[in-house]
Amino acid sequence: MRRKIQILYEDEYLLIVNKPPHILVQPPPLKTTLTDIINREYKKGSQPDFLPCHRLDKETSGAIIYAKTKECASRIMQMFKQRKIKKTYIGFVQGVLSPPRGRISFSLYGKKASTSYKVLKQYKDFCIVEIKPLTGRKNQIRLHFKRMGHPLVGESKFSFRRDFPLKFKRVCLHAWKLEFNHPFLRKMIKIQVGLWPDLRNFLKKYLLKRD
Repeated sequence: MRRKIQILYEDEYLLIVNKPPHILVQPPPLKTTLTDIINREYKKGSQPDFLPCHRLDKETSGAIIYAKTKECASRIMQMFKQRKIKKTYIGFVQGVLSPPRGRISFSLYGKKASTSYKVLKQYKDFCIVEIKPLTGRKNQIRLHFKRMGHPLVGESKFSFRRDFPLKFKRVCLHAWKLEFNHPFLRKMIKIQVGLWPDLRNFLKKYLLKRD
C-alpha cells in the first residue's frame, strides 16, 4: 500500500512528517485528521498512538513533529514553550514589503507577539518571505501580516480576497524548517522540506503570465 504522508525524520522517539494542506492536525468530531492517517499508516502492533507535539493550521503545509511516547511529547511541547525549537516558514505575501526585512510586534489575544521576516524574492504583486515566529500565538503569522496591510496570498479568514489582485485556493504558508536539540539523543535535528507542489505550481503559473 502506498503511503500518503512523507516521512522527513524518524527514530525511536520521534516522527517528523510533511503535512499536506487542507487537513486538520487535531479533530473536531467526525473529521479525518493528519493524526488519524499517521496512526493508521505507521503505528505498529501494540505501539501507543503517535502524539502531535504542535499544530499547523488546516491550510498550512510542511514539517510537523509527532512523539511516540507521552514523555517525549511532554518534553517536545516544553521545548516549544521555552522557544528551544526554531521554526522557519515560507510565505507568499501580497504586495511589496517595506522594509524588506524586520520584525512585526503586535500583541495578540492580550499577549506579546513577535515575528521576524526577510523577503527572499520580490515580484510585482507579491513576495516570497522567510518567516520566523518568535512567539507562539494562535494564527500569529497570518494575523501579523494582515495587520501590516500585506496578508498572505490566499488569506480569506482574516482579510477579503477581493481586496487583493492575487487569488489562491489556500493560504500560502509552508513550514519550511525545524531545528532543535533532540531531548533524548542529544543531537541536533535539522529538517528542511521543499514547497508543497501547489505552491510550486502557483509560482510557475505566475511567472508564465509575466513572460
